[in-house]
Amino acid sequence: MPSLNYEEARRLLEAVFAEAEKDLLSASPPIAEKGIARGCEVLFATSVQAYREALLGCIIARIQDKSINIRQPYVGQGPTAFNGRTLDEKAVNPFLHDKRIPASRGPYLSVFRRSVLFDEATRSGLRDKKGYDAFLGLLSRLEEASDKRALRTLLRYLLYKFAQLREQAHITVSRLRRMSLEQCETLISRLLRVPSGGRFPVMLVLAAFSAIKAFFGLRWTIGSQGINVADAASGAGGDITIRDGGRMLLAAEVTERPVDRFRIVATFNTKIAPTGIEDYLFFVKQDKQAADVLQQTRQYFSQGHEVNFVEIQKWIVMTLATLGRKGRESFIGELARSVEAEGIPKFLKMAWNEIIAHITSTSGR
Repeated sequence: MPSLNYEEARRLLEAVFAEAEKDLLSASPPIAEKGIARGCEVLFATSVQAYREALLGCIIARIQDKSINIRQPYVGQGPTAFNGRTLDEKAVNPFLHDKRIPASRGPYLSVFRRSVLFDEATRSGLRDKKGYDAFLGLLSRLEEASDKRALRTLLRYLLYKFAQLREQAHITVSRLRRMSLEQCETLISRLLRVPSGGRFPVMLVLAAFSAIKAFFGLRWTIGSQGINVADAASGAGGDITIRDGGRMLLAAEVTERPVDRFRIVATFNTKIAPTGIEDYLFFVKQDKQAADVLQQTRQYFSQGHEVNFVEIQKWIVMTLATLGRKGRESFIGELARSVEAEGIPKFLKMAWNEIIAHITSTSGR
């Protein structure tokens, strides 16, 4: 009987699921043949969770050993059968539950009769025959896959569908009323390391500006636009704009990518000059800027426009140190509300919860 490496199976699930989450974040699903896409639509619409969970186990088995007969998930069914139940108990089911994906509480094979074969003969004894037919069709696709790359592509698409399924679940966002400056710094650092499509950096900067406004009782109006919304289309000067009455105090752009001279010039020509912005801030993840970038900003300074760069984490930590306990409470509350907001992907809420759980542990770092 072919043997499976369950630890390797879990590592593969984790790695490919991270890719699927990025696909979900960028709203660009992995490419799949029409037959596979249609089969998955049926599989993820059925209330019988076992079909899609069984398919996940079969893909893992097929990737690890192409000699495995994925239609024989019980030991003793043949020389190329595999232990589907143990694969589910040690890798698939724990993975799904750890990722907060709606899944069966017990092993997926419990929905089938013992020593089941994944073939047409099993169909007559099942409640959801349409779902099972889709499952069999996808098994055939698995058997036709010629190499591991094709199998991994199919796995990525399936995990993308599981990620979509999780978006329908409710995730309660953890909250902390008080955090020390050290804990705040840990929170900021870890959030900035989460691939979020730019969401967490913007949330952090917005929460810091909101804390400043609340602490000093300012009349600021803090505006922001959605991720991937063009500034020109929205009429905004940047990702964040701060006004006092009708006067714009500053505009800010929050970016995870390095800022080069061409971006500075484009920003000046499309945002700064047309709207007469005097103060423009780039919130960045690195301290130092290239010499040609700084030279360009000095030129704009001589024309009456300031373009400056602020490292996100350092700026927020110094701000929170200045605002003290009251300011930190305001910052944490605003940040938690942003994470809790409708439309924030569920896996970002989970990432937040995991970081909060880490901070509240004994080490906190």
